[in-house]
Amino acid sequence: MLENVKNLKGHDQGRTFEIIRYTLEEALGYKVYYKIIDAQAVVPQHRERIFMVGFREPRYFEFPEFVQEGPKLRTILEQQPASKYTLTDHLWKYLRDYAAKHKAAGNGFGYGLFTGDDVARTLSARYHKDGSEILIKQAGKNPRRLTPRECARIMGYPDSFKIVVSDTQAYRQFGNSVVVPVVEALAGAVSRTLHQRLDAVPDLTLAVAEKPIRYRAKVTRRKAA
Repeated sequence: MLENVKNLKGHDQGRTFEIIRYTLEEALGYKVYYKIIDAQAVVPQHRERIFMVGFREPRYFEFPEFVQEGPKLRTILEQQPASKYTLTDHLWKYLRDYAAKHKAAGNGFGYGLFTGDDVARTLSARYHKDGSEILIKQAGKNPRRLTPRECARIMGYPDSFKIVVSDTQAYRQFGNSVVVPVVEALAGAVSRTLHQRLDAVPDLTLAVAEKPIRYRAKVTRRKAA
C-alpha cells in the first residue's frame, strides 16, 4: 500500500504517476488499484491523499466507502487549552498583514480561521512555524493554534497515544502522518481481499426503475401530393 498527496496523479502532466504505476505493474508484477480519498469522512480536516494498493496475484479489490460528511472540529478541541497556544499580538498582526498583502497581489494566501462547527484545512508538517493554516477562534482574544493533542486527534489517533516529544516535533510528526482510521479501513479491505479466492468476483446488483421508461417514436408526416 502506498500513499501520497493527491497532486501526485497530475504531477508533470501525469507522467510521474504513470512511471510509478508502470513500475509496479509491468516491472514488479503487481495488480494495482488507486483512489483519491478525503479523510474528512472520519476526521475534521480536508485531507485528500492518493492511495495505491497492489496485489502480487490478480485479485478483485474494492476500496471501502466513506460517508460524505464527517465530524466537526468541536469533537477534537480541548476545553481548556494552555494559554501558550494563543497567538501573540505581534504574530496575529503579522499574519493578518501578510494575508492582506498577498490578497491585494492576487496570490490568494491567507490564514485559516475556524470555529468548532467547521472542518479544517489540511494539517501540514510546517504547522510548528505559526499554525496559520488552522487557527481556532476564541471569544475576546486572539485565535490560537491547535495543541499537539488536538493534532493527534485530527489525524485520528486515540487519546491513549502518548506524545513523548516536544511540541515542535509533535507538530512535524502529526503533519506528516497518515490519517489512522482511513488506513485502518484500507487495511481491513486488503485483508478481506486476501482471504478471498483468487477468482472471486463482486456481486452485481441491477437497479430497476420504479416506473417504466416510455419512448415515443418520432413520426414524420408527408404532405399529400
